[in-house]
Amino acid sequence: MKVFFFSLLLCLFVSAAAFGQGKDNKIAKPDSAKKVEIVEAACGLCQFGMSGKGCELAVRINGKSYYVDGTSIDEHGDAHAKDGFCNAIRKAEVQGEIANDRFKATYFTLVKNLRKKDQKKNPTQ
Repeated sequence: MKVFFFSLLLCLFVSAAAFGQGKDNKIAKPDSAKKVEIVEAACGLCQFGMSGKGCELAVRINGKSYYVDGTSIDEHGDAHAKDGFCNAIRKAEVQGEIANDRFKATYFTLVKNLRKKDQKKNPTQ
């Protein structure tokens, strides 16, 4: 009986280790040969007024909004949280290209918001 429980416990640990690994985020690191741009990012439907079937990540580049391929709205936290993409327009560092009226992201990371106290110390950001 002890052998059975030990084997079961061992199987649980092995499967947790195998399936608990996060997926390899291919857009986590910028390409040093390309320029990183800072853009506005939000839910295209809720914040940018774009047409669509539901909440989907979008970026605004030079005043025009594009839905994003390569990452999703859910990969960056709860979209419906106070500072989530459906309730706030955030800044993001991106690399990629516009094709077929969509932004094909090869790099996407949110810029951390400065606290009000820090903004007073460094008003240029």
